[in-house]
Amino acid sequence: MKEEIFFRRKPTLILLTLYLDETAKYGSKLSKKTDCTYSHTVKILKAFEKLKLIEFEKKGRKKMIKLTNKGKEIAEYIKKVKDLLKV
Repeated sequence: MKEEIFFRRKPTLILLTLYLDETAKYGSKLSKKTDCTYSHTVKILKAFEKLKLIEFEKKGRKKMIKLTNKGKEIAEYIKKVKDLLKV
């Protein structure tokens, strides 16, 4: 991936997947869609939460992942950079 010059692959992929894929709102589903271990996904999500890019919402026994406005804005910028790098 050309954008790896600028961004780490897995965090970028996780943020873009949350932004672009409505079905990836749970940790286990997100880890499968991004081909990332569940524990690594959780570690990245905790870092995103500290940066206020995501927030967790309890739905019964599950935690739903929701992008904040700041998270959406950053995901949009990353997507623009990724699109500009397409050749």
